[in-house]
Amino acid sequence: MTAGEFGEAGVARLGAVPVFLYHAVMEDPPDWIAEFTVTPKQFGEHLDAVVDSGRTPVTISALADHLAGRAPLPARPVLLTFDDGFADLPGPTAEALAGRGLSATAYLTTGAIAPGGRSLLPPAPMMALRDAVRLEQSGMEVGSHTVTHAQLDTLAPRALTHELRTSRSVLEDALGHRVRHLAYPHGYNSGRVRRTAAAAGYETATAVRHALSSDRDEHYRIARLIVRRGHTLTEVEDWLAGRGARVAPYRDSAKTVAWRWYRRARATVRGPVFAG
Repeated sequence: MTAGEFGEAGVARLGAVPVFLYHAVMEDPPDWIAEFTVTPKQFGEHLDAVVDSGRTPVTISALADHLAGRAPLPARPVLLTFDDGFADLPGPTAEALAGRGLSATAYLTTGAIAPGGRSLLPPAPMMALRDAVRLEQSGMEVGSHTVTHAQLDTLAPRALTHELRTSRSVLEDALGHRVRHLAYPHGYNSGRVRRTAAAAGYETATAVRHALSSDRDEHYRIARLIVRRGHTLTEVEDWLAGRGARVAPYRDSAKTVAWRWYRRARATVRGPVFAG
């Protein structure tokens, strides 16, 4: 390693850390989510690529402990994350992970999976809240993905706090322990959203950014690579090798900032909008 590959106190840096974002593993998904799903065959190929890469799968808690200086990570970590809580997750998807000994983190939208809950997600086959315990039993970690899946950076302070605190409370009641981590729906966040997430008691929050993370990434804006149906196995292998995407942290582009302001203005007129 060169001098630039070491952090403070001479601790070796990890370099690029791929954090994959999956949604559903389905053959025939609803049209609205189809782009963000993969088939079972694709998923199996991706997991085999993870195994062949020599990287060590870890949960978001392990990354959080490393970012906070509490514990080291393996030399070449990778994270597998799943958003929303589609019906495949506690069944074949969890089985595919467990069969290869791979850990993962699932971020659940409580309004879409809790009895009597309401969310902005369009109709789709979803898991049940009671299955969250099954996820943990299979080796997955569970985090919050809000109540309704709204664009958090467009919400008023009270509505934002409700989304973050209520989803966490519902999951904690179901699991019987503290829930430490959050994923922003569609990655939408802002400085205010990140501060509110910290005040709500979350230790980390993941965004999207379609970038590789690193051991210098932001605790409340951890970069993820969103996996789409059109991505090739070669692209997945490149990400596992630390190639093919920029490395966080980095500042938002002018285009991202302008898009945020546009969405805020639109939400003022229309009300909360589905983040997707």
